[in-house]
Amino acid sequence: MASSSSTGVMASSSSSAAAAAEACIYDVFLSFRGEDTRHSFTDHLYHRLKRAGIHTFRDDEELPRGQELKPEIERAIKASKASIVVLSENYATSTWCLDELLLILKQRRECNHFVLPVFCHVEPTNVRNQTGSFALEVKPSSRWTYHNVDLWKRALMEVANLSGFTLSGHETGILKKVVDTIYNKLGPKDVHLPINITGMSTRYEEITSWLDQSNLEFY
Repeated sequence: MASSSSTGVMASSSSSAAAAAEACIYDVFLSFRGEDTRHSFTDHLYHRLKRAGIHTFRDDEELPRGQELKPEIERAIKASKASIVVLSENYATSTWCLDELLLILKQRRECNHFVLPVFCHVEPTNVRNQTGSFALEVKPSSRWTYHNVDLWKRALMEVANLSGFTLSGHETGILKKVVDTIYNKLGPKDVHLPINITGMSTRYEEITSWLDQSNLEFY
């Protein structure tokens, strides 16, 4: 009969293994304000990431105002290696986006989660100093409390101080830079081939060698 200590170790190992497996589901989580960029920049970015072989989570539903994060969103953030935060004009008017940002930054501090901000037609200083549409105020609401507003302000300041990209004109160049940055930050991809395929070993080595290079660029 196993002792309680050994049972605890087994349970702990199982939990760690499950957490590690979950952490590898997605390469990137996209955090964005749907009404601003769902059918423009974020959509274009999502498809660029897919073409580069970067497994990306993008939520296709807009949560009604005032509601808390859906469980699947929390799971997706925790199961991603990185997040791209698309900070647009109305990002900070959504408690959903602000709650996503809190969790994303928590993952960055605790789980080596890479965070890349993209300032989409907004100035980083507006985000950092909470001016304009990024000015947050307490409201007579169960969500816009003093406690939450203080947390959100700190999160906006933190993300604005991270290295990222600012989109102010044509998006083509920024899209390429974002994809290149994410690909090279996450490291090389693996190529998996079925066994017993004649004549593929040399080609496999060539592809793997190319994917192992640093500073790859995508067009």
